[in-house]
Amino acid sequence: MFDFSIILQEWPTYLQGLMNTIWLVAASLVMGLSIAIPLGICRNSSNPLLRLPAWAYIYFFRGTPMLVQLFIIYYGAAQWDGLRHSWAWNWFQEAWFCALLSFTLNTAAYTAEIVRGAIRTIPKGEVEAATAYGMTPWQTMRCIILPSALRRALPAYSNEVIFMLHGSAIAGIITIVDLTGAARIINSRYYSPFEAFITAGLLYMMLSMLIVWGFRRLENRWHAHLRPRSV
Repeated sequence: MFDFSIILQEWPTYLQGLMNTIWLVAASLVMGLSIAIPLGICRNSSNPLLRLPAWAYIYFFRGTPMLVQLFIIYYGAAQWDGLRHSWAWNWFQEAWFCALLSFTLNTAAYTAEIVRGAIRTIPKGEVEAATAYGMTPWQTMRCIILPSALRRALPAYSNEVIFMLHGSAIAGIITIVDLTGAARIINSRYYSPFEAFITAGLLYMMLSMLIVWGFRRLENRWHAHLRPRSV
């Protein structure tokens, strides 16, 4: 029979995994978004010196599995003698840094495509109006295009946040105690895979529901002008 009393006994392990998962996902999303916005702008640029490097970066990280990217950074970094003898090795020898770097680079690529698509959907009339008003291209991008594009990208970005949360489960493979790692530890102690992993799954589902609820609130606030008005 199933024995869920072990979950109560090992709840501190799950709590540690939950905190590590939230921290890792949140930090990678924030840093990934800061990289994705300029990347998305470069992808829409007519200058090939800006567009082609951004295209290569995005399609490399979108075209390879995140687990492979994590292994390249975590296991492959040790093969570079120059890196092992540099100051950066103090960071690359830490599993959490390798996971954070891998997740950040991956989500930046996917988010950059979301930003690029949102920018392309901006009505040309808004840009022409900004130009007629005397705005410079930088002012138009900062004050007109990006605010409108980020609002339009909100529904698609909410999916990326959830995918990033689910993808973070691979962090447990490189010894990080995230939710999946906590479940593996408890399973190894008690040989109870159902109780261990169903609890982790329920916690992931709870986080996903909170993310959906949060983005719904943001959409209701930022897309209020799109709702039909009652007469």
